[in-house]
Amino acid sequence: IIRHLHCTQGEVQFDFYFHPRANYGVSDVRLRRVGALGVRFDVGPGAYWLRSSVPLDLHPGIASATLRLTQGDHAEFSLTYGEESPQVLPPLGVWTHQRISESIDWWKLWSSRAKYDGPQREAVLRSALTLKLLTYAPSGAIIAAPTASLPERIGGDLNWDYRFCWLRDASLTVRALLGLGYNEEAESFLSWLLHATRLTQPELRIVYSVFGGNAMKEYELERLTGYRRSRPVRIGNAARDQVQLDVYGEVLDAAAQIAYSDGAFDRGTQKVLVDIGKHVASHWDQPDQGIWEPREHPENHTHSRVLCWTALDRLVTLAKRGLLPKAPLDDFKRERDCIAAQVKEKAWNPLLNSYVSTLGGKELDASLLLLSYYGFEAADSDRMRATYSAIRQQLRAGKNLLYRYINGPHEGSFGICSFWEVEYLALGGGSLEEAIGLFEELLRYRNDVGLFAEEIDPRSGAALGNFPQAFTHVGLISAALSITEKMRGAKPLPHREESSEENKAA
Repeated sequence: IIRHLHCTQGEVQFDFYFHPRANYGVSDVRLRRVGALGVRFDVGPGAYWLRSSVPLDLHPGIASATLRLTQGDHAEFSLTYGEESPQVLPPLGVWTHQRISESIDWWKLWSSRAKYDGPQREAVLRSALTLKLLTYAPSGAIIAAPTASLPERIGGDLNWDYRFCWLRDASLTVRALLGLGYNEEAESFLSWLLHATRLTQPELRIVYSVFGGNAMKEYELERLTGYRRSRPVRIGNAARDQVQLDVYGEVLDAAAQIAYSDGAFDRGTQKVLVDIGKHVASHWDQPDQGIWEPREHPENHTHSRVLCWTALDRLVTLAKRGLLPKAPLDDFKRERDCIAAQVKEKAWNPLLNSYVSTLGGKELDASLLLLSYYGFEAADSDRMRATYSAIRQQLRAGKNLLYRYINGPHEGSFGICSFWEVEYLALGGGSLEEAIGLFEELLRYRNDVGLFAEEIDPRSGAALGNFPQAFTHVGLISAALSITEKMRGAKPLPHREESSEENKAA
């Protein structure tokens, strides 16, 4: 990490304060001078090196300095971490300025590759940059957020650790990256995904570390009071032990999008995808925790059923195109159609005139908007229009936001759900003007550097939950892509069109 201070005019006082803490503040950190190499401290298997172009005062566990810069003055600082020897420490001075300039040039070049010329290009590029910055470069894994236990409800207990990779993000993330022309990043993400799941295939876990291992077990840091006294502070995530059947559809939909872009799979990947499909075909009719991960007993969630349908539907499409020659096509078609029949019969509540969250249930949630995204039900069908009307009536949070479901003391509105609404309108559930209007209204909730958290306080507009949140930015990009497709008169993604027509016929 490099910091460069440059006073362009006048005079400014700058206070430098460095107070590292280990093991979430439990362990002391001992700083020691090492001559020209700066200040060193060791934590776990690695060594940290703090270097400065100005003298530093050392106190127990703290390095500090007060400096006054006048016009033309510079000051540089660097922090380096390494676990192997020899370690290469960055020089300060001119080299620091050059590295910062090179970094800026690299990000400008990366941004310029985006093949997007639709509305709000700046916001879309900012979201793409966010996804790139949430990517662990050696593996291609994309974390949900870089923070832990930022509350969804101030003073409440909805505090989770999101520093892991959720398979659920796969479909929408690949859609966003491919849609912007970042094929290499999309393929890297899918490659990581298939590699990370290799030990449990054809069964898939919910969440993984960036290295492809199981996410950390959840525990609480009882000595910490949390952000604005929102306790408990949780590290790790217990969702790792849940059953969430929707992930199969998201993974296979992501694979299908890659195939539509590149046109082929190697034999190893073909076998993995077919085996996952066989697992779905024999396990889809069971309860799970679903997309929102409630810590209660499993239920038969509509969204999970539809994503199991999506998994088999994509495999059917890929097999028909000759991309999965060994797929049991008839078996996949039979089970896919059984899922569709069950959802249309048991997930539709005639009294509410709406699809509902669970089979035979009475509640709604915003994931029902995705029935059109995945091609299960056309956005302009009578059922989807009625469902959308019910969602607007029951889940509306203020003027233009949505809650993800009806709950007790409300958390914030869920960011991606409102972008799902934009996409639903763009796919035919409303007019293009409505979609663009809502999209532009939602962008008002960005912070000063264009970032979104997981949730938005509908009263104040403040960010809630972990930040920045990949899921929200993925939703923004996908909504913008659907708006652009609608403006051009283009058909939706190929799998949506084929799936919707075949499902209608069935």
